[in-house]
Amino acid sequence: MKIKQLLAAAVFAFLITVVLIEIPLLASTGSSVSHSLFGDLLHKYVADGNVNYAGFQSEEDKLDQYLDLLQSVDPKTLSRKEQFAFYANVYNAWTIKLILTKYPAIDSIKELGIFNTGPWKKKVVRLSGETVSLDHIEHDILRPRFRDPRVHFAINCAAKSCPPLRPEPYLAEKLDQQLDDATRSFINNPNNYRLEGRNLHVSRIFKWFSEDFNEDALGFFIKYANEALKKKLQTKPEKINIKYLAYDWSLNGK
Repeated sequence: MKIKQLLAAAVFAFLITVVLIEIPLLASTGSSVSHSLFGDLLHKYVADGNVNYAGFQSEEDKLDQYLDLLQSVDPKTLSRKEQFAFYANVYNAWTIKLILTKYPAIDSIKELGIFNTGPWKKKVVRLSGETVSLDHIEHDILRPRFRDPRVHFAINCAAKSCPPLRPEPYLAEKLDQQLDDATRSFINNPNNYRLEGRNLHVSRIFKWFSEDFNEDALGFFIKYANEALKKKLQTKPEKINIKYLAYDWSLNGK
């Protein structure tokens, strides 16, 4: 009898160990989906918006593991903020994966499409039993469902002129803080605007998605600008002309 009890205890302990080993992949870290795998990679291989694609490539198996985890999630079971974070991370993780399919023989994400059109319409993203495109994630889910212009500073298109990839995943519990920080960082970076007299040169994102900014790029800039820039923009704002900077599609890393 004691032998049976000992065997049963040993089996139980083994099963508990297996469950605990699996928990880091599946358990919540304040939300219903763990993004810790992606977080580990981002912390290692993203700094100041520069992406170390060679580093990601050296741990591509971990990225694939994360993408498999995302594929198993039913987004309908997530809260609104969890969904936003989920889809933003899906977009960014799959963008990295697509770059790795040609890395290091790639200088721009646009090379991933015929006639340099990019990969955005390709159905490559595996989600909940479907295969969809990056365009679907951005234009059919994130933009219309959440109607938050800060999304444009959360998703990264692997180009130098794109709002930079953060060294952390988006998480529901601090989503607003992350979105505000990403937006302010981009708006106040001198590489992303130029004020010459009464002409404010801004990213072409404000032209391509003008409706998301209520056709008011200046108002959006004033909202998120630091005090010095805001003071300049609020001096006779009706006389400020919006111009658009050239967009650099070269790869945002090495």
